[in-house]
Amino acid sequence: MKLILVGMPGSGKSTVGRQLARRLGLPFRDSDHEIEQRIGCPIRDFFEREGETAFRDIEESILQELTQAPSGVLATGGGAVLRPANRERLRQAGQVIYLRSTPEELFRRLRHDSHRPLLQVPDPMGRLRSLYEERDPLYRETSHFTIETGRPSVPTLVNMILMQLELAGVLPPHP
Repeated sequence: MKLILVGMPGSGKSTVGRQLARRLGLPFRDSDHEIEQRIGCPIRDFFEREGETAFRDIEESILQELTQAPSGVLATGGGAVLRPANRERLRQAGQVIYLRSTPEELFRRLRHDSHRPLLQVPDPMGRLRSLYEERDPLYRETSHFTIETGRPSVPTLVNMILMQLELAGVLPPHP
């Protein structure tokens, strides 16, 4: 089984993905982590030095590799859905789960995070709103399931995902 998490930066893809993988006994991969391993520096530095297009090229190549794995849980970067080839590849590769968070929730979680290149701007809330407007339709197009993140704890979100997968017949009912 292959589960792929998509969503805005800060929606919890890596944290939820790690626990989901643990619960299902599956390997966990994080595309942003894999990219940093490959480029040998933080994404933020690469982004500043090489620009977004160069970053998206590397991201597309790594997503192509990661979606070949026979099973596991994959957390993608927030912008992974920007390219049509990625959206199609992710949707074909496994069950895609959109962790949907409002810009206000994201801002509350991320306001002190200095590691996210897209938020290092004078108006991070405005930036989150415009990113959300641009990306929400792409996440919806790519995903098979949408989970509203709201304020539940990570274990609650994992349970919500497992329940959705069971109801859809993707996972056998949990005893």
